[in-house]
Amino acid sequence: MGRISALERRESVIRAAVGEFARTGYHGTSTAAIAQRVGVTQPYLFRLFPDKKAIFVAALARSMDDTRLAFERAVEGVEDGEQALQAMTSAYAQLISTRPETLLMQMQGYVTVAAAEAQGDDLIGELVRAGWMRLWETVYLSLGADVHATTSFFACGMLGNTLTAIGLPFDRREAGA
Repeated sequence: MGRISALERRESVIRAAVGEFARTGYHGTSTAAIAQRVGVTQPYLFRLFPDKKAIFVAALARSMDDTRLAFERAVEGVEDGEQALQAMTSAYAQLISTRPETLLMQMQGYVTVAAAEAQGDDLIGELVRAGWMRLWETVYLSLGADVHATTSFFACGMLGNTLTAIGLPFDRREAGA
C-alpha cells in the first residue's frame, strides 16, 4: 500500500473540515477535531494549511463548488429550460439529502461573514459572494438566461435549505406529508 500524498491528505482534511464546520460552526470547531477525524496530528494539519481560517475557507469553497458542479453535471446534454430546471432540482435534492453537510457548511459560511466583517475581515464575505454569483450564473445560463426562472429556482431552493437545516425532508411528499 502506497503512501498518501500531501495533496490527497489535504483533500481529506477539506472533506473532514466540511463535516466538522457544518456541524459546529467556525468557533465551535477545533482543529484537533478535524485532525482526529482525518487521522493526522495538528502539527501536520498546519503544514497543509497555515491556520484554522484557511481550513474554513477551503471547506467553504469546496461546499460551494460541489453545489455548482452538481448543477453543471445535471444539465449536461440538456437543451430545454424546463428539463434543466427539473434536472437541477433533482440534483440539488439528491445532494442535500445525501450530503447535507454541503449545504450546512455554506450556511455556516453565511453566518460567519457578518462576524468576520465586523472584525474588519472581508475574505470570507468575498468568497461567499463570489461563490454565490457562480451558482447564480450556472443556474441562470442553464435556464436560458431567464431571471424569473432563476429567481424561482433559488427561492424554492431556500425552502429546501430551511427544511434540511431544521431536519425535515427536502420534499415532504417523500415523507408521506
